Amino acid sequence: MASAARSALILSLLLSGSVVGQSQEKETNEPVMVVELGGAASHSITENASSFGPSLALEVTPKEGWLELEVGVMPLMRRHSTEWNSDLLFKKPWTLSPKTEFMIGAGPEWIHSNEIGRAPNSVGGEAVLDFMFWQSAKHRFGWYLEPAYDYNFGRGHEQSLGVTAGVLIGIR
Repeated sequence: MASAARSALILSLLLSGSVVGQSQEKETNEPVMVVELGGAASHSITENASSFGPSLALEVTPKEGWLELEVGVMPLMRRHSTEWNSDLLFKKPWTLSPKTEFMIGAGPEWIHSNEIGRAPNSVGGEAVLDFMFWQSAKHRFGWYLEPAYDYNFGRGHEQSLGVTAGVLIGIR
């Protein structure tokens, strides 16, 4: 009888420890991936020309509170040319409130252009500020505003200022 009581006590302690451990787990509001759909506008500082186009980006969080990765693509159209920008941004996030996030990021970009008289491919760098505003603390839908500075290492070292804005869709 003593061994049965001892076994029951050990079993109850083990089960209560696992229940306590489970109740203390922190639930996160962060989605597995965020889809950014929007529009972009860019103005070349060096060439005094503007371009516009749609934007698509996917964002993941490998290290909560420390690193977010964004992969994006956007075709920017001018009067007689189209420039495709593809980028990989490394961002440091800050949560300002349950519905508002701010990030600073930078990374490389690949630029492909069909402009006559220019090299079709070049590499550049991009720096961004990213403001995200969520509809609720569950981070399912929201909108974003992302001002950017681009520097093209080829093609005359073109520099441009741009902004991308659109909707956020959190994928769970």
